[in-house]
Amino acid sequence: MNIALFFGSFNPIHTGHLIIAQSICNLGSFQEVWLVITPQNPNKTKASLIAHTKRYILADIATDKHPQIRPSNIEFNLPQPSYTIDTLAYLQSIYPNRKFTIVMGWDNFKTIEKWKNYEKIIAHFSIIVYKRGTDKIEIDSEKFPKVTLMDAPLLDISATMIRENFSKGIDNKYLLPDEVIEEIQKGGYYPLA
Repeated sequence: MNIALFFGSFNPIHTGHLIIAQSICNLGSFQEVWLVITPQNPNKTKASLIAHTKRYILADIATDKHPQIRPSNIEFNLPQPSYTIDTLAYLQSIYPNRKFTIVMGWDNFKTIEKWKNYEKIIAHFSIIVYKRGTDKIEIDSEKFPKVTLMDAPLLDISATMIRENFSKGIDNKYLLPDEVIEEIQKGGYYPLA
C-alpha cells in the first residue's frame, strides 16, 4: 500500500491543506493520504499552537467525507519536538509492508539540508514538492533523484491569518470547511483577543 504523508501543524486545518491533499489523491499513485499532525515542529514555537488533540479533532472533521484522506496522530506518543526521520523510522517499524512518500511545500524543501538526518530521508524516501507562492522551483535531479514536483491549485491563505481572523471576530467562511468553523467556535479554540 502506498501512503502519502503530509506533515504539518494544521493549526487549524484549512481549505488550502485539503486542496493539496486532494491533489495528491488525484495523482492516482496513493491509496491514502495521511495528514500527520505534528505536536511540536522543531522550527516553530509552541506558544501559538492549540493542543494537538484539538488539531486532530479539526482535521478529522475536515476529512470526514474523504475516505482517502485521514488525519494521523502517529507523532503524539513520539518524543518532541517531532523530527521527520524519527517518525518515518517508527512508521516503517510498525508498517513494514507500506511504502511512504513525503509531501511538502517548496518553502520546506528549500531547507531540507538543515533537517535532522536529511541524507537518510532523501536516500530512502520519495518526496513530492508542491509550489508555495510564486517561487521558481529548480530541483537538482542528480542530488535529489527521488523528488518530484506536483502542480496543485494554491490559495494564498495561511493558518496564521485564520487564527488572527478568529481573534478579531472576522468571518473565515470558505477558508475552512463550515463544520470546522462550527467546532472552533463551539469549543472556543481560538478565542477573541
